Amino acid sequence: MINLNEILLENPIIAAVTADSNLQQVIDSDALVVFILHGSILNIKDMCDRLKEAHKLVFVHIDMVEGLKADSAALEFIKKHAEPYGIITTKPTNIRHAKQLGFCTVQRIFAIDSLSLKSGIKNIKDVRPDAVEVMPGVASKIISKIQKEVQVPVIAGGLIENKKDVMDALGSGAVAISTSDSDLWNM
Repeated sequence: MINLNEILLENPIIAAVTADSNLQQVIDSDALVVFILHGSILNIKDMCDRLKEAHKLVFVHIDMVEGLKADSAALEFIKKHAEPYGIITTKPTNIRHAKQLGFCTVQRIFAIDSLSLKSGIKNIKDVRPDAVEVMPGVASKIISKIQKEVQVPVIAGGLIENKKDVMDALGSGAVAISTSDSDLWNM
């Protein structure tokens, strides 16, 4: 398995695909790592295949695939049919099962208050994902705190709108950012 931290350090802009209409843009972009944040059981395999053919490192947000309940059966379905490099989820149980299936894992946490931050850090320490995505990504204080508490790469996602947001997140300790803003994919 490749070292995700090294990949993210060398490729800190992650393209987040939120609609079929921007898939070709992602394929044509300089972004190596791609987060698929939409789709259904009808098109997820095709999206993954197209991105992998373009030599992209593909992660599927399992909680957002229509037609699947985000559980162990969904993970097994995605593994068998779409074969992405990894998955993204908010659910610690999915991180555990995905690791057993050989997926690279990204745990997404929403740090909206001190309780959610504490709970997120506990979950990360318990399930040991390969990386954690902190939402919103413009929360530099939170990114810095999580980065000091856990020993996994931190990705900033959500509300990243310009170069300053990217630089602030990276300066706070994030190794990469994920964004659906195609203007930032070639930064």
